[in-house]
Amino acid sequence: MIATDSPSILIIDCNQAMIQIMSQYSSKLKMPNVHLFRAEEHSMLLSIEQGSIYEIDDIYAEMLDRWMEFGEVERVHQVLSAKGIHLNSVPPEAPPKSIPIHALSLAIAQKCNLGCTYCYAHQGSFGGNEGSMSFEVARNSIDLLLKGTESGETVSLAYLGGEPLANRSVLQKTTEYTIAKASSVGIKTNFSLTTNGTLLTVEDAEFFNNHGFSVTISIDGNQEKHDFLRPFKSGKGSYKTVIEKVKLLLDIPHRRCRVSARVTVTPENLCLEETLDKLVSLGFDNVMFSPVLKSPTGLHQMGEFEFEVLLNQMIECGQKFEQNFEDHKIYPFANILNTLQRIHHYRCDAYPCGAGGAYLGVSSKGDLYACHRFVDDAQGSMGNIVDGVDPAKQENWLAARNVHTQEPCKACWARYLCGGGCHHESIYRGRPACDYIRGWLHYCLGVYVKLLKINPSLLDQILNNQSVSG
Repeated sequence: MIATDSPSILIIDCNQAMIQIMSQYSSKLKMPNVHLFRAEEHSMLLSIEQGSIYEIDDIYAEMLDRWMEFGEVERVHQVLSAKGIHLNSVPPEAPPKSIPIHALSLAIAQKCNLGCTYCYAHQGSFGGNEGSMSFEVARNSIDLLLKGTESGETVSLAYLGGEPLANRSVLQKTTEYTIAKASSVGIKTNFSLTTNGTLLTVEDAEFFNNHGFSVTISIDGNQEKHDFLRPFKSGKGSYKTVIEKVKLLLDIPHRRCRVSARVTVTPENLCLEETLDKLVSLGFDNVMFSPVLKSPTGLHQMGEFEFEVLLNQMIECGQKFEQNFEDHKIYPFANILNTLQRIHHYRCDAYPCGAGGAYLGVSSKGDLYACHRFVDDAQGSMGNIVDGVDPAKQENWLAARNVHTQEPCKACWARYLCGGGCHHESIYRGRPACDYIRGWLHYCLGVYVKLLKINPSLLDQILNNQSVSG
């Protein structure tokens, strides 16, 4: 066992003759409390409620797989109990009625200079009139954030839009205000920014580096793909501008700020390995792929076929991560790092993220929403910065969005590793990505066991500190 909160690896020796395994075990939905997978030519079993991983003989794994296929739950439990594996069901905790705020995202500029057709924010305006957040609204947001935070705790502030650098003066004043007020009461601060990169200046780069920002640059692949998906509103491509500007950050000597790339994946740019290699070569600290499930226009959304291609591409990128790990190098593929970390620190998470709970989004006018994707959307309304969080709205949100109340989530083996998926996407599109998500988690479980056996200390290091780079 690597750490007290990581899954335990237990070897079950049945002293039986091995049989030929006809399948690699399916990632499909079979049973809600157990899942079979393969790692290093061995059969493995994940106990969903406990988060423990067991190695079992192939003969029993094949038997269990068949019984799971036909819904023979009682037989599965009997066989496992006989071998000392007890799948005791843990009653789910009741959804919390409220959660203190520890993170806010500020939509400081509800406008953008790009015309990305898949943008959840309707090209920055969130479907309404363009606007900018005043410093008064930003300051009141910070006061609300710090109000319920104790000395010694950490708060996180994210700047989003639209394009947040379209309102850089408020961004800078708000950051300095937050640091001054938080430090005076012993509260620690983390800052992040998501930007299209086209408005970055030398002064911006210095500011973000001095304050240790985590900066995420939206970039969608090579020049052809990026310019098609992320043009300026004039129609001109933005790729060359982004690459030129991001160097202002990447080339800072002894850089303190972390610079990541976020690739929005559509049916038009499913060339993940090529994109990953290119962005890593440019010097990004991490590269994250995020598929489009829901766009305001319906354009560029992923379908069943595209998700199959995406899974194969993701696994190819994962295999590159595996190869680097065997050479004691960390390939900065954020998707696999994040998933392995979730397995390593397995918890029965009833939510995919803090949206609507410890994390809220603030519109440019000062209204509170479940997250940045729900800005100006009544579905995610949570109150305002003057009156605070509406207790009834938050309680209803936490109860409705809990994984134990979601279908088909509450019966899915992957529920605690997935948390039910993005709330915005599931509300407005449903769950077209479930097979893809289970397939990715199925693969990552195998990778986790493999890497655990190769170099447990290195795995523990990188999964407790993702800033480690190769």
